[in-house]
Amino acid sequence: MAYVIGVDVGGTFTDAVLDDDAGTVVAAKAPSTPDDYSQGVMDALAGLAEQLAEPVEEMLGKTHHIAHGTTSSLNALVTGNVPPVGFLTTVGHRDSIFIMNVEGRYLGSSPDELQNVLGQGKNHGLIPKRHALEVVERIDRDGNVVVPLDEDSARTAVSSLLAEGIRSIAVSLLWSFKNPVHEQRIRQLIHQIDAGVFVALSSEVSPRIREFARNATTIMSSQIGPGLRDYLGALERRLRSQGLVGPLLVMQSNGGAIAASEAPSTAISTVGSVLTGGVVGAVSLGRQLAHRNIITTDVGGTTFLVGLVVDGEPVRASTTIINHHPVNVPTLEVHAIGSGGGAIAWIDAGGNLQVGPRSAQSVPGPACYDAGGAEPTNTDANLVLGILPESGLLGGRKALDMEAARRAIREKIAGPLGLSVEDAAAAIYAIQNAQTGDLLRKTVVEAGHDPRSFVLYAFGGAGPAYCASYAAEVGVREVVVPLGPVASAFSAYGLASSDVVLASELSDPGPMPFDPVRAADNFAVLEEQVRSALDRQGLSYERIECVRSLDLRYTAQLAEVSVEVPNGPLDATTMADTVEAFEKRYAELYGEGTGFSAAGIQAITFRVRGTGVLPFSPVLPKLADADGSDPSPALHSTRKVCLDARVGYVETPIYDYRALKAGHVITGPAVIEVPTTTVVVPPEMTGVVDHLGNLTIDTQRRS
Repeated sequence: MAYVIGVDVGGTFTDAVLDDDAGTVVAAKAPSTPDDYSQGVMDALAGLAEQLAEPVEEMLGKTHHIAHGTTSSLNALVTGNVPPVGFLTTVGHRDSIFIMNVEGRYLGSSPDELQNVLGQGKNHGLIPKRHALEVVERIDRDGNVVVPLDEDSARTAVSSLLAEGIRSIAVSLLWSFKNPVHEQRIRQLIHQIDAGVFVALSSEVSPRIREFARNATTIMSSQIGPGLRDYLGALERRLRSQGLVGPLLVMQSNGGAIAASEAPSTAISTVGSVLTGGVVGAVSLGRQLAHRNIITTDVGGTTFLVGLVVDGEPVRASTTIINHHPVNVPTLEVHAIGSGGGAIAWIDAGGNLQVGPRSAQSVPGPACYDAGGAEPTNTDANLVLGILPESGLLGGRKALDMEAARRAIREKIAGPLGLSVEDAAAAIYAIQNAQTGDLLRKTVVEAGHDPRSFVLYAFGGAGPAYCASYAAEVGVREVVVPLGPVASAFSAYGLASSDVVLASELSDPGPMPFDPVRAADNFAVLEEQVRSALDRQGLSYERIECVRSLDLRYTAQLAEVSVEVPNGPLDATTMADTVEAFEKRYAELYGEGTGFSAAGIQAITFRVRGTGVLPFSPVLPKLADADGSDPSPALHSTRKVCLDARVGYVETPIYDYRALKAGHVITGPAVIEVPTTTVVVPPEMTGVVDHLGNLTIDTQRRS
């Protein structure tokens, strides 16, 4: 017997899911520990071992691998809590990271911010100018060395940075993705001077055209690389001391894992790791439930996350945006807002009630945690509304203080707005549902999809309390709340379900139709890089699957669209089919008739994504069948719950999930209490427990 463990370190809780090759699936949850996230990991692992009734050392000794998702890298970049780094680039091109290609004024801004032209600025530079230095060298667009590297100028620049206390250096030279020889030599020179300095090369981190995005990506990777290296190294040593034999893997933004020892060298690839676990889990569960079009929604303690699965495959993107900077990271497309269970309710300067994006996180946490938090959150509102039990969370292990929740809402919201505490809590709940519905519309409708053709999956500790309402808001009829043994730890279940996925890419711009021989050579080089990297992970695979793709654009446009290129020999017909696929996808994204093929079409970046399929695929165990549809055997109490301020508090049945069986039908209003989450079935909706223990809610209200 071998175990696979997925660990999801969130801003508020750390979740862990374990499965084996005999149908066992167990989950555990522990508060995250920001001072030392590894402690929260160990606490969650201890929770798994307790359920297995065996020591942690014995459990880890049987573990094939651990797949770990972490927010530490993303949080460090978003908050600016990163060490000083140096930047070396080609002489004459240092200021590209400060000019920001104009994009630095608008990338990542909200519509309101974009309309305020005078309020836009560039005060979010990545590094101070004194840490950005130039070296003499030049490679042309074809990869030819025009000016050899002046090694003396390089040594002088490196020594200057080290004298400033710099311990991490990003190197991004002009056209290095066509020929990395100068970048590689600079790394050798740096390590000759000081072998302990962390070095990130753009030719390895981001071998794409357009220097601003490539520079920004490489700098950010150098900012988080040392911290990730230290954290993962310490965690792995701690796990080894506790008996772990198998490898520690780290989830990447692309939805697959990589060995912890290799992750720091391309640290930027892990920034979305904890965001993608739920999407991967939805793909796995979707196969079991025969769902191919899925909207994934994850409401944790800090964020609300939305992803898409279309025709059985997660929607991918080739870039993302962090702090106004483009980041060249192949990723599963996940949209996020700060609207989790710990999102703080507050009143803006105009007297309007707002919820989020600031979060109480795990420390100090919502006011009702009675751990020093004094600001009202979604969790406090849910407690006042009766959605959450006063007996506490985590099966009663996390006590909740009703009076502290009421006091926070009274002082910060109800009093200033002239409302009762109950009405203020109901307003917070309504705003949460409205803004989550807005993000769903943006993610699904603006991508050209009809929400009515999708099933919505809702997970995370707070998601099931809102899911039926925000699904109905956008017209989704069927909502699946994954319960059973994974419940709110569904993202960790996704991590345990993940395979090893690596990607290599290379920009080689040229007009279409592209030379098939040259294209085949590019893909062959990239596939060899991917297969070699998969071999280094220290794992055995059932098989390796490679997918080729090509980023295309209309000439003189910036918008690139990625399309798959079929495996096998390439010829003129294949390249023509690729152009046709591009134009079709472009029309889907931007509207029929928006393309302009007369301008010409250009190939920009070639990419190969390789998946090492692991011999584990967690399958949820079947739930016992009920004798009939009546769920009354699971009814353990009633309490007054307010789900709509216009209706007020209604005596509502409260069900114990542990007593529910497959086939039970629950009519709203109802609340289902699970040890790690709480599910709301609104009035006039129904929920059915399926054969895997999931609750499927029909959002069509009965008249």
